[in-house]
Amino acid sequence: MVLHDRLRPWHGVMLAVFLLGAGLSLARNGALTTRTASLALLSGLFGLVVFQFTVGNVWGYAVEYYNAGGRWTDLPFLVPFVAAGLAGAVVALRFESLAAGAWTAFWTFVVVAGLVAITAWMAVGYRDVAE
Repeated sequence: MVLHDRLRPWHGVMLAVFLLGAGLSLARNGALTTRTASLALLSGLFGLVVFQFTVGNVWGYAVEYYNAGGRWTDLPFLVPFVAAGLAGAVVALRFESLAAGAWTAFWTFVVVAGLVAITAWMAVGYRDVAE
């Protein structure tokens, strides 16, 4: 029961991401050999790391914004998500590559979130100086 108490739904999501990455790799490579199984294992692990990194950064962004006094419905909070979604969709449709779309969406989110943070920081700084 100790293990049962430590498992959370998040672990199931991580397992599903790993299995999806490994399964897609196996499906692409065809015959099951030691090499294809090893590549599938690495592909699943890589997909899991990328997934955790992405979700962790997005969650960190949301929590920091909320802890700074913002709401998750504020326009400055939503702008990076909208920009990332649009950029990712455009690239994915233009180049017919889900991976390229996801890569573009991730980096668009990072850049736009940074720009929003700098803009907000400057606006708060100027407001504090003016008071």
